[in-house]
Order: sequence, then C-alpha cells, then structure tokens
Amino acid sequence: MAAPSVAQVWDWLAEVPDPEIPVLSLTDLGIIRDVAWQDDTLVVKVTPTYSGCPATSIINLDIETALRGHGIDKLRLERQMSPPWTTDWITPEGRDKLRGYGIAPPVDGTAADGVLAGRIARLGGHNLTIVCPRCGSTNTEKISQFGSTPCKASYRCKDCLEPFDYFKCL
Repeated sequence: MAAPSVAQVWDWLAEVPDPEIPVLSLTDLGIIRDVAWQDDTLVVKVTPTYSGCPATSIINLDIETALRGHGIDKLRLERQMSPPWTTDWITPEGRDKLRGYGIAPPVDGTAADGVLAGRIARLGGHNLTIVCPRCGSTNTEKISQFGSTPCKASYRCKDCLEPFDYFKCL
C-alpha cells in the first residue's frame, strides 16, 4: 500500500482537537510545524505553545493515536522549540472558532516574537482593547491576568456583564 500524501496527513491532523480548547484543531492552533516523509517514516514536527505546557504529552499522544488510526506505522514526533510558538500562528479560522466558543482571540500583531522590546513597541505602552466574544463590545475590563489556563486572562464585558477568557499573546 502506498504511503498517504503529506497533504492527506495535514488533513488528518486538522481533525485532531486541542485538548484544552477542543473547538480548535492542532493545525488551527498552528503548533504543527512540519509534516514530511523520511524514507518510510512519517516525521511530524510540533512546537508547544510554551515549554511548560501541561498538554504537550496529551497532544503528542493524540497525534500518534490519530495517525496510527489512519494506518501510519512508522512515525516520529519531533519537538521543535525554535522559533518559539506565537499566537500569530493561530489561523484566521482558529480565531473565529475561539470567538464562537466564547474566548476572545489574541489581538493581531501583539505576539512577543521572542523579543520583548518589539512587543512593547507594538503595544505602544497602552492597554489593549479586548472585544467581548459574546456581544462584540469593546467596553471590557481585565479581572485577572490568569484565566482558566495559563495562556488565558479573565475579562468581563461591562455591557453584557458576561465574563470571558482572553487568549493571551505569547
């Protein structure tokens, strides 16, 4: 039997949900960096959202389970730490899915890119305007820098009064 194409493998990976935000696939999140055949072994490079992400081992297990379920016998997962993941890698579809799930997606262009000075310059030293994913209001306030997971902050909309998570820029 012929090996599946790289495009087919990408399609399969697009069906693997993120364990913390299941409406997002791993490809929506942008953590699958590369898929390639090396001889008869499929190599998938994965960049965790941050080095201490507690979901990394579950993500790797989910990738392996999904691909083995599609008949991939020889598989190697490689952790790729450079360049570090950034919220800029979340796809536009992923941002829409976050919003629909009630999580405000990261503000475009505010990711750290590994350079703190660049991030500060882009932010201009001002507070970000976070849009409520429920009603679309910009009349929001930060409740806590820490939300339901380390990559989110807690916000509240002053118009609809609903609390929501904001996916922090990393």
